[in-house]
Amino acid sequence: MSSQTASRIRAVVVDDSSFMRTVIGDVLRGDGIDVIAEATDGEQAVETVAEHRPDVVTMDIEMPRVDGVEAVERIMRTAPTPILVLSAHAGAGADVTFEALERGAVDFFTKPGGEVTTGMPAVETQLCRAVRSVAAADLSVGSDTPTNAPSVDAGSYEKNSTVVIGASTGGPGVVERVLSELPIEADARVLVVQHMPDGFTARFAERLDSASDYSVREATDGVRIGGGEALLAKGGSHMRVRNHAGGRLRVSLTDEPPEHNVRPAVDVTMNSAAAVVSGPLTGVVLTGMGRDGAAGIEAIKEAGGRTVAQDEASSAVYGMPRRAAETGAVDIVCGLDGLAAAITETISEGAA
Repeated sequence: MSSQTASRIRAVVVDDSSFMRTVIGDVLRGDGIDVIAEATDGEQAVETVAEHRPDVVTMDIEMPRVDGVEAVERIMRTAPTPILVLSAHAGAGADVTFEALERGAVDFFTKPGGEVTTGMPAVETQLCRAVRSVAAADLSVGSDTPTNAPSVDAGSYEKNSTVVIGASTGGPGVVERVLSELPIEADARVLVVQHMPDGFTARFAERLDSASDYSVREATDGVRIGGGEALLAKGGSHMRVRNHAGGRLRVSLTDEPPEHNVRPAVDVTMNSAAAVVSGPLTGVVLTGMGRDGAAGIEAIKEAGGRTVAQDEASSAVYGMPRRAAETGAVDIVCGLDGLAAAITETISEGAA
């Protein structure tokens, strides 16, 4: 369990660059986060975390002796602690970042450069928000017995169904599992919004494509998808549903201002889907901090759609699902083990 108090978070900063440790430490201290120790490589990080038992760790990836990926695995094995990976890797090199998430890191943030000390308050704010979000993660969550998520007989699906999934902190692994378990026989059109920076969503889409029977791509402006296909919102752009005709969805990407301090935002995609999509529509809100998705869930419900939210027991951060459930517009709340079945239930023939 985390030892953080309501007012102060205790952090350890890990980076082999003295300059970066200073930059990150100064940014965190400026936001009221206590930097209680630093480490210069993965080996020292493991020892420092065991000694100080912080609430959160910022972890560099490329370091001498023991790199960040191995350090994450060893920390999670010996002294489990919420870890935010600071990654400079994007594109094809994003694999190492996703590997760190697989080893137990909660989330990642694009590694800031020296510009954060020379007039980049937005970067500073985003970094501190990410650290606070990860510090709030519950590392005890795991798979559980699904509740209120009935199994569904294969083949009894509504035609022309659309599913919109939103997630943030702790979401990549959950999204991957949900898509891997979603039956291709349902032939749904799936839109996924995962809070993630540009440069990483293309590789994440490839990972989802490999894990799922659905054909998954990173969204591009004007792209269309039909049944059995999925789009992942591109980092740095909102994804709106432009039209729905002939069983196919067309989306547009926009650089409109962030909503809930994020872009892409779940609400943008869900609200546009509620306004445009004909046929069965399901909204799904997964683990994450904040309230993004709550308004979208209400819009989908008001449009006659069905709604699902991940439960507290299996959410790394029970922020977005809680806010969605508090609207009173969520039909099914269930754990990780039941999410795919719950979604399938909403697009089954006879779903009420």
